[in-house]
Amino acid sequence: MGRIVKKFGGSSVGSTKKILQVAKRILAEKQPEDQIVMVVSAMGDTTDELIALAKELTPAPYQYPREMDMLLSTGEQVSIALLTMAFRTLGHPAISLTGALAGMKTNSVHTKGKILDIEPQRVLEELEKGNIVVVAGFQGADALGDPVTLGRGGSDTSAVALAGALKADSCEIFTDVDGIYSADPRVAPDARRMQEITYDEMLEMARLGAGVMQLRSVEMGKRFHIPIHVRSTFTTQSGTMIREAYTMEEKEFVIRGVAHDDKVAKIAVLGVPNHPGIAHSIFSALAQAHVDVDMIVQSIRNIEKNVTDMVFTIASDDLVVAKPIVDQVANDLNAIAVLIEEDVAKVSIVGAGMLGSPGIASRMFGALAEAGVNIDVISTSEISVSCLIKADKIKTAVNAIHAEFFPSKPAA
Repeated sequence: MGRIVKKFGGSSVGSTKKILQVAKRILAEKQPEDQIVMVVSAMGDTTDELIALAKELTPAPYQYPREMDMLLSTGEQVSIALLTMAFRTLGHPAISLTGALAGMKTNSVHTKGKILDIEPQRVLEELEKGNIVVVAGFQGADALGDPVTLGRGGSDTSAVALAGALKADSCEIFTDVDGIYSADPRVAPDARRMQEITYDEMLEMARLGAGVMQLRSVEMGKRFHIPIHVRSTFTTQSGTMIREAYTMEEKEFVIRGVAHDDKVAKIAVLGVPNHPGIAHSIFSALAQAHVDVDMIVQSIRNIEKNVTDMVFTIASDDLVVAKPIVDQVANDLNAIAVLIEEDVAKVSIVGAGMLGSPGIASRMFGALAEAGVNIDVISTSEISVSCLIKADKIKTAVNAIHAEFFPSKPAA
């Protein structure tokens, strides 16, 4: 007997026809003693449509985060009810559970919730009854019982966390692509599918914009030592395994992937005093508002006057929250100005192999230079290098870097 958590994304359940196909596939693959937990996203573009509805009432609906969660959490409830009906129509017992009913306990940070604990007793009880349990991804409930969503891609996090809490044998993430690629194949046609990738490399890829997996879901996999199999809804072929370490020799590429993120905004606070505590005053205020800051550069503006410029990036969705905060802090610090750029994007290379390989960054910069792409900001970690560039250059940049590190094989 196997206990398996299977997550299906929005494109996989985008219509009632697709929902029925998913149910048929699960039943065809299920062994008699298997215990199956399904985690499902909202159908197709439902989440975007719900956001659009809110924007018909206000241009900045996320200023009402609790109500956005109340709205957005309905999308998954439609999916789980329909998929459960599909299983029952096909003759197999099943039951749908919201995130709250499945025991998903979160903090109270609406639209960006984090899972604090999972008490899956109801799920276990339903599995023992022989039910396929269909759980709403992307959501949980706080201490008051209010719905809290987990951010974009949060269904992945729901699935992996639930797999850990249930001590599942495996967690399968079904999506519209057949694995993790060396770059987004929609941007880089020559991108290659990986057979394996480590948790640490996938964490960096997700953090830097690779949209196949949400960052927190990979963190959950690493925490619970749950291998994650990313595979296609539309084929039965193996995809990519995300696990602790490689089980096969993969020495061909020092760099594992090229990630990009075009949902970025750059903020520059100009002419602030170069004194201890200035950076803390800016970034602590943003942290209190749950705004994540990524690339940070501080540079001296005027040595004689001892003033500096502070430049950093945030997710563009956070700009509506971050701007008034930064404006207020800048005013308190008597800064010269606050400049915001939204026409920027981030491109990154990721690979644990770069630790012992000098010259990797220079090769990346050289590829960008040859492609005529100017670099605005550079940021590095132990296994990644990121560059902030103009948004309209992102496709050129991704393909130039990918060609540098993943050269096409010569024709036979």
